[in-house]
Formats: sequence, C-alpha cells, structure tokens
Amino acid sequence: MTGTIRIGIGGWTFEPWRGRFYPDGLPHKRELEYAAGRLSSIEVNGTYYRTQKPEIFARWCEEAPEDFVFALKGPRFITNRRVLAEAGASVERFLEGAVALGPKLGPINWQFMPTKAFLPEDFEAFLDLLPPERNGLRLRHAVELRHQSFAVPELITLARTRGVAIVIAGDSEHPQIADPTADFAYLRIMGTHEDAETGYTPEELDLWATRARAIAAGTTPEGLTMVGQPPATPTPRDVFLYVISGYKPANPAAAMALIERLSR
Repeated sequence: MTGTIRIGIGGWTFEPWRGRFYPDGLPHKRELEYAAGRLSSIEVNGTYYRTQKPEIFARWCEEAPEDFVFALKGPRFITNRRVLAEAGASVERFLEGAVALGPKLGPINWQFMPTKAFLPEDFEAFLDLLPPERNGLRLRHAVELRHQSFAVPELITLARTRGVAIVIAGDSEHPQIADPTADFAYLRIMGTHEDAETGYTPEELDLWATRARAIAAGTTPEGLTMVGQPPATPTPRDVFLYVISGYKPANPAAAMALIERLSR
C-alpha cells in the first residue's frame, strides 16, 4: 500500500514563466488551465494576503482538471495575530469560501512567521479551531512553523493527536520537523538554483523523488530531521510536495521532472 503523491508549484501567475513554462501567446486567463494540466496540485499563495470570494474559488475549480487539487495558504491575519486562540471567527470566514473548491480542495497550509514562537497553550487552542470537515467536505490542515522553539516533542504530540501535519521545510534555513503527525505529508522544497535547467540537478531530483516515495509508503526517508518519537505503527501517507522559492523561473520544470520520475 502507498499513498498518492502530488507535485506542484506556488501559484500560476509569474511573468518569467511566460515563454519558459507557458507557450508564447498563451492568454493569461488560460495559465491556470495550462499549469493544472501539467501538474497535480498548486499551492495558492494569494489566499495568505487577501480574502477571496467563494465565486473565485468556484471559478478555479472549473478551470482545473477533475483529479487536480489546490493547497491554500491560510490568511496571514489569522496566523500573525498575537493570540491565536482568538482566531475562531476568522478561520470560519476563510473556510466558508475555501469549501467552494469542493473535492479539489487539498490541504490548508497555516504558515507562521519566523518570529512566531511556540506558546503551547495558545497553539493548542489554535489547533482546536481547525475543523476536520465542513459541509460534508473533509479538511486537511498543515502548519508551517519557522521558529526553532517549535522543534520540541510537545508540538509533535499536539499535532499528532489532532491529525494536523507539520510542513516539512526542504533545503531551506527554516527548522525541519519531519515527524509524521497526520495521514498526509506536506513538503515545501526551496533549493532550486539557476545552474540546472530543471532547477535541481538529476541527483537532487532523484533524492526528492526517493523521499516522496518513502513517505508515501509509510517509511521515514534518510536525511530528514525528526524531533519526537515515530508512531508505533508506520502507515502510508498521501504526499503533497511543492517546489517553492529558490530560483523560481525553474520551479515548474523541477516539478514536472519530479512527476516524470515518480511516474516511472
């Protein structure tokens, strides 16, 4: 048994991709359709900065293939607040729009700033604000934690008991917490570089493809850092891997190269 692996990028609107990833002359309004036809997921960064109306989510849903899913970043005015426990009403407003994606709604990434430290009681209260379903639609939550204080076993216990994934930061300066805490894994790899046509060298692509397969099969790949004890019974997990940041012009090529390796 193995989980499903989805590979994507961050967003679909980026001028340097025009003529490099997108064909010359492709209308801008068709860029989502084009990208979604070649990737299996996209992480939407725009939802971090501004509220989207349900009809916008519904339009994205119509433009993407049937087996495609969007990962959404939760709004920054939720994760950047001083007291996370007070974010309940804002979480509900965001989810009211997000569920318009229907079955194409993938995981929600609640990203925290590098200055946000781990306050156990308040963070636990925040996790309890994240519902497992809405309108009959299952919700998958992940937290992206960028302060070193989160790298403690107590966090792993809090996330695991609620089935919330911890975003695995790949090749970046952020703390890496690769402990399995949910039935899916959320990876953001950020090391693409200009020296390779596909953003990563073939060896680097092979490494991330191998890691994705291992996680999907329920094993812990070598080279990733965990801070707590592994679960008693390893189980397969769905994998959502996004090529983010780094040398951004090459990120679609890196994602497609990973998809090609994983399809062999």
